[in-house]
Amino acid sequence: MENNAAAWPSERGLRVGAQQLNRRLAAYRDALGMDPALDFHSLRRSYVTHLIEDGWDPRFVQEQVGHNHASTTSIYTCVSSDYRTRTLRRALDSMVTDALTPTTGGKR
Repeated sequence: MENNAAAWPSERGLRVGAQQLNRRLAAYRDALGMDPALDFHSLRRSYVTHLIEDGWDPRFVQEQVGHNHASTTSIYTCVSSDYRTRTLRRALDSMVTDALTPTTGGKR
């Protein structure tokens, strides 16, 4: 079973496969009239995004989803425009504060 693409143990068998998970989610999605692009993998992308937006260390998030490279994890991250705005605002505020803080003898 090492090469099995299955996810979790099940009372009906050894594992629940990714195809079964996608079929079940698609049935619920369609019944609720949700976007057809929503698939089981969307939950994984959502998990990554929520961790990043909640301030978890990017390296921790990368380890959580088993990626070897941070660039792969970044592909999964679809942060909101509000999060991007807050992050940019913090960076700009920090730069302005640093620029306006007088220095004396090479130290602030």
